[in-house]
Amino acid sequence: MTHAHSPHSLPPRRSLLRHYLLAGHILFLIYVSLSPFEGWQEQGVNLSDVLAAPFGQTYTAFDAIVNVLAYVPLGLLLMLTLRVYFGALRSTLLAVLGAFTLSLSLEFLQLYLPARTSSNVDMLTNTVGALVGALLALYIARHTLFARLTRWRMHLFQRASGVDFGLALVMLWMFAQINPSLPMLGNVFLTESAHRIFAAMPEQPFNGWESVAVTLNLLMIGLLLQTVLHVRSQASIALLLVLCAVGLAKFLAAALLLKSWALLLWLNGEAMLGIVAGLLIMWSASRLRGRALFALGMGVIMAYLVLAFGVLDSGTPAAAQSLSQWRYGHVRNYNSLSQTVSLLFPVLLGAYLMRVRRRI
Repeated sequence: MTHAHSPHSLPPRRSLLRHYLLAGHILFLIYVSLSPFEGWQEQGVNLSDVLAAPFGQTYTAFDAIVNVLAYVPLGLLLMLTLRVYFGALRSTLLAVLGAFTLSLSLEFLQLYLPARTSSNVDMLTNTVGALVGALLALYIARHTLFARLTRWRMHLFQRASGVDFGLALVMLWMFAQINPSLPMLGNVFLTESAHRIFAAMPEQPFNGWESVAVTLNLLMIGLLLQTVLHVRSQASIALLLVLCAVGLAKFLAAALLLKSWALLLWLNGEAMLGIVAGLLIMWSASRLRGRALFALGMGVIMAYLVLAFGVLDSGTPAAAQSLSQWRYGHVRNYNSLSQTVSLLFPVLLGAYLMRVRRRI
């Protein structure tokens, strides 16, 4: 006899989306904690010295807030994953213990990086963030809205193999695009030099290749949406909603991270032309299926990689540092991570299309 899930129950174990998101967030924490991954050497400091050090040395409220917020998603995703298999108390303890173990391991590795500083306060704030995330997951998992959102996701998207990985790729793409140091859907870091709010911006020649890169970037995410949606004709609408969400998040990130004169630099002519062209091509390709859709997707990926590596000069993450109103290394790490994800996404998308080519 089969038993129906109650409205308050968690999604079935076969859902892999949370596992992909959890793995992605752990990689994110490793990247931002150990970047730039160079200069490994013995510093003459033991982990026991770090644990025994007085709290608060060269530590700011900003550092504490960042560390707490960085580990809230980890605690939430660990809790949602463990809650399927264990009770509430055990899941909470395991989630917090897992987050503490990860934080302790990263602080230990930072002892061998001259550019990083290990801190016992980091471990404390990271663990607090994970606990907050675990308690938040415990609350939302019991709420009826969580079950409704789960049923809505299962109704909107296909239930075939690989769809959860495709949805994780959509979120990965959106994360990279939110960076306001990059043009809308572009992969070239902004480097305009202006130092006053009303200073005249130097005129830059129109670069058609950047528009082509934006078009290809838009096609990649549009074709990806077409392979995960239950009703494929809704891909264009979904793409517009994704673009609106990215645009809003990009504006808010620019208001938070960039200087006032750089607030709208990410919205340039090359990006607008590329978006219009991409939407038109996407609309024309909305009826493609099977081999035609697969061939178009792989062709777009190859063209984007050739353009990104062989034609456009994407610059370095440090090139956009002058735009930021913050001096913290977190911004530099964020720019570096965005560049890495932007270049890794087409490769992951190609692997995804190879996996699901028989059902698209």
